Amino acid sequence: MDFKTLLLSKKSRVDEELKKYFIAKNGFQKTIFEAMAYSINAGGKRLRPVLMIEVCDMLGGKIDDVMPFACAIEMIHTYSLIHDDLPAMDNDDYRRGKLTNHKVFGEGIAILAGDGLLNLAFETMIKKIIDGKIDKDKGIQAMFEIAKAAGVEGMIGGQVVDLESEGKEIDKETLEFIHLKKTTALIEASIKAGAIIGGANEQEYGALSEYGRNIGLAFQIVDDILDVVGDEKKLGKKVGSDFNNDKSTYVSLFGVDKSKKIAKDLINRSINVLEIFGEKADFLRELSRFLEVRDY
Repeated sequence: MDFKTLLLSKKSRVDEELKKYFIAKNGFQKTIFEAMAYSINAGGKRLRPVLMIEVCDMLGGKIDDVMPFACAIEMIHTYSLIHDDLPAMDNDDYRRGKLTNHKVFGEGIAILAGDGLLNLAFETMIKKIIDGKIDKDKGIQAMFEIAKAAGVEGMIGGQVVDLESEGKEIDKETLEFIHLKKTTALIEASIKAGAIIGGANEQEYGALSEYGRNIGLAFQIVDDILDVVGDEKKLGKKVGSDFNNDKSTYVSLFGVDKSKKIAKDLINRSINVLEIFGEKADFLRELSRFLEVRDY
């Protein structure tokens, strides 16, 4: 089985788990369930949950223990995309090849769908902890890392600086801050949560955190590149949105070729820090290589 096929099989498992949380419901508020399900079931790479599950499994943890946290982080990621696409943010019409949430349900419901996904994510993690089916200390620590990465010290903080930087010339340090917070933080948190639930020791946790930081930043740089040279059909959204929104990116600061080199260096670093895990980390190594050459 080639790596892309393997990755799709792992993605499918996450898709099936997520569907359990979004069974059609009737009642006065049924529209919000439909709006939440619309975006969560629209597809996507499921990178964050797959990373969390694979790290936990590599360390000898139980997949049943980590799965609710993996689903929760995908809910948080999807909520952020719904809000990112709104007219007040990036004003996008398409996401993953489908009309964005606000184009289908209206802006008000889209905002509430994002809010609903964020709250459901924490309900899902807390339920796993209070049910007593996971070590409580590990569960709470994993949830803390996810919450911190999603909040003002992570993703939201990065989004604020991203919005404030539109139409301005910014330096490399500011751009790196945006990318590290807006995108990398949640990817790194996926790995940290998987490591915590999997029982990583201090050395393993440090190496995996560094791995997450490197691939997270590389992932966003490749996104910057694809926004310029990517195929709209494969991406499922329009290219050139960064330019149209007057955003600074690695491509606008360094050009395509140098941006590719920076991403490659980060990928190589991510692979190098996995040495302590030996063959057990082969999936993570292959995932790093895949993220460098992905076209969607």
